[in-house]
Amino acid sequence: MNEQAVGQEKLDKLKIGISIGDINGIGLEVIIKTLSNPKIINFCVPVLYGSSKIVSYHKNIVGLDFLFQQIRNAERVFPDRVNVVNCWQENVNIVLGKPTDVSGKYAYQALEWAVKELKAGYIDALVTAPINKEAMQMANFPFPGHTEYLTQELANGKESLMLMVSDTLRIGVATNHLPLREVAGKVSKELISRKLKTFEETLRVDFGIDRPIIAVLGMNPHAGDGGVLGDEDDRIIRPAIIECKKNGMLVMGPFPADGFFGSGYYKKFDGILAIYHDQGLIPFKLLAFGSGINYTAGLSAIRTSPDHGTAYDIAGKNEADPDSFREALFMAIELAKNRKEYYGDRANALVRRSKIKSENGVEEEEEEDLEDEIDDVLEEDQAYEEEGYDEEEQL
Repeated sequence: MNEQAVGQEKLDKLKIGISIGDINGIGLEVIIKTLSNPKIINFCVPVLYGSSKIVSYHKNIVGLDFLFQQIRNAERVFPDRVNVVNCWQENVNIVLGKPTDVSGKYAYQALEWAVKELKAGYIDALVTAPINKEAMQMANFPFPGHTEYLTQELANGKESLMLMVSDTLRIGVATNHLPLREVAGKVSKELISRKLKTFEETLRVDFGIDRPIIAVLGMNPHAGDGGVLGDEDDRIIRPAIIECKKNGMLVMGPFPADGFFGSGYYKKFDGILAIYHDQGLIPFKLLAFGSGINYTAGLSAIRTSPDHGTAYDIAGKNEADPDSFREALFMAIELAKNRKEYYGDRANALVRRSKIKSENGVEEEEEEDLEDEIDDVLEEDQAYEEEGYDEEEQL
């Protein structure tokens, strides 16, 4: 084969970096199952960060025809191959199905290398395979998870947001990986306002929704029930929502979480902000497990991951379903393209805006139609709250 590595200037596809995650889990299994499909190369140039030896080990378990090309870094890649950056050369002891300091160390090392090249512009987006928090702590990883580490490295001082995404749901989590006993002390008007600002910008820029409508869930049962079950919803969350509305955002709530999902009311919104981890992830995984992905909003670059963990119980058994990882890969491609198009279009924004304003009544009519739609949702919102509270009083 005479194929040569090429730089970005000769590529017509995005380079998608993939950190291999915990070597004792199912990460490389779902990666190999996804990338062994030859059609993947039509959509992107995959760049794995890890070790060719580790990849070969897991390739033998999966038993698929999986060819890859070793490279020094992603500045120059083989455009029609899976590329592997060797982040270490030494042999590594793999203990399938168990967290070890070794698996934590090399997951951390692969992630660091991938982020370094993402910041350098060598890759266009990052997909992270699952890590195990216990193993990472053994390796002195000083963060609760990927989200917090990536926020430090890529948020540039802005507020990030853990966002679970499927075809029909986008659920953000205001307090990330935080023990439940610490949630109330963490929640503030300022935090909710910052998270909503990040959420709204992400929906516009990365998901292409011009004027997204966001629902906010209540922190307490029944959203506090008028202060009977806690005053945080009225004292903190509602003022944050009002402030965001004054700044032109379309935000509603706080909604009692149980009835909000149980009634199907969630379908009316472009995004939903949950206050704490399980409040958002339990309904998400019930409604979208296996087809959903994790996206870190608010970063300077695109990062996605599958919505499952290391699944030690099936590691090495060739039983892992690659669907969520595949979704994470394609979502990374889509969001990276959307963001590039958005900022490319902004260069012509003044010209387009002037043209729209010169067309008599067009802009005004579009605004009126949108306001009518928002009014309909607001009326349903009020009716929902009244019916919900009536029902709850009977319990």
